[in-house]
Parts: sequence; C-alpha cells; structure tokens
Amino acid sequence: MILFFKRNIVLNLLIVMLSSGFTNAQEVASSKTYLDSIKKELRVVWPKNRTINVVFHGHSVPTGYMANNVTDRLNSYPFYTLKLINDHYPYSVVNIITTSIAGEQAEQGAIRIDDDVLTHKPDVLFIDYALNDRSIGLERAKIAWEQMIVDALKYGTKVILLTPTPDLSEDITYEDTPLEKHSQQIRNLAKKYNVGLVDSYALFKSLAKKEPLPGYMSQNNHINQKGHQFVANAIFEYFKNQSN
Repeated sequence: MILFFKRNIVLNLLIVMLSSGFTNAQEVASSKTYLDSIKKELRVVWPKNRTINVVFHGHSVPTGYMANNVTDRLNSYPFYTLKLINDHYPYSVVNIITTSIAGEQAEQGAIRIDDDVLTHKPDVLFIDYALNDRSIGLERAKIAWEQMIVDALKYGTKVILLTPTPDLSEDITYEDTPLEKHSQQIRNLAKKYNVGLVDSYALFKSLAKKEPLPGYMSQNNHINQKGHQFVANAIFEYFKNQSN
C-alpha cells in the first residue's frame, strides 16, 4: 500500500497534465461514436481482421460470483457481452479477458493495472470497483480510479467506467447512500476524462420503479444471470453498429 501512494505522488502531475486536455469537454463519451474505430475493425473479414482485446477489471461481480461463492463465469456480464458482440459482428475475433478479483477495491486494482491489465494490450477497458470501494471511501477511490484511467488512456486504450450494480442492504431509491455517492463520483470522472460510462446504478434505480430488484439478484450484493444480462445489454450500446 505504501508503494501505491508513493507511485501516486509521481502520477499526480501526469493526471493533472492529461486531465487538462479534457477540461473543455466535460462530458461522457458518446455510446454511439466512442468505439467507432473498434467497430470498424470488428467488421473486417479474415484474413485482414485482427483480434480485439476487451478487458474487464474489477471485483467479484465481473468475475462471475453468484450466491454462496459459486462462480458462473459464462453467465456473467463480460461473457454475455462477448455473445452480443459475436452475434452482431459475425466476422469478428474478440478476446474477453477478466482481470477482476473477488474482494478487491480500486486501490488494489490500481496496483495491478500495468502488470495484470495493460500487459494484455486492451483495445477497450471496463472498470467496475464501486461496490467494494465503500471500504476505502470516496477520496481514496477517486485517486485509484484516476490512476487506472490515466494509465489506460496513456497506453491508447478506450476506457469505459461502470457505476455499481445494486446492494440490497442499501435502498437504491435514496439519493444519499454510499453507492449513490460513489456512482456520482464515477460519472464525474467519466465527464472529466471524456471516457465511456455504463451507469448500471442509474439503470437499476429506474428498473426498481417498475419491478422488484431481488429478481435480478443472486444475493444481497451480487446480481444473478438476469442482472448480468441487464448490464451486458447496457454495455453493448457502445458496440452496437448504429448503421444497422
């Protein structure tokens, strides 16, 4: 942990320098156009196509943990996303890589960003840590998220942030819960760096007005297969070919 904070002293200047380039934008990257260069490559036919690497970095939810520590990897949102991409782009070759670890929060994820994430040469990186970031608080979480964003952008990766999926121990309809505060911070970071945003928390909040959220949960803090499909559908909005 000491090494993490020492590294952030060095990175603070880089964060300021890089973020200054986005101060005029102050908006979330458009789901319709942000991945246009990637979508163009997904339409290329063999032998001129190449493998597209999509990395999901986070905690137990993208890892596929359900109730009682059972993992259901193929029915988690990263692999539902792969199915949607493959069906939409039949000539594509896509690697879905999960570097997520159950129980991690963003500081731990930031420590691993170079050796465990960027080593895979991601074309697109999704970050999902907010459920566990409640244990470290908003300020420490922000530092860690910014480090991951800056490192990935510097590498040339497209970055898409995810707000948390629900935790039934918090009332998602309230505006002052820890998860809502972390969600707002993630939204602000997406605007600051003009990167993508999948606002899972807002989507589940809207859903809660229509039907009970327990139907989308395997336990209090883990979504079930139906919940994973719900998130994957939102992610796919960034990959959808708008001309189709």
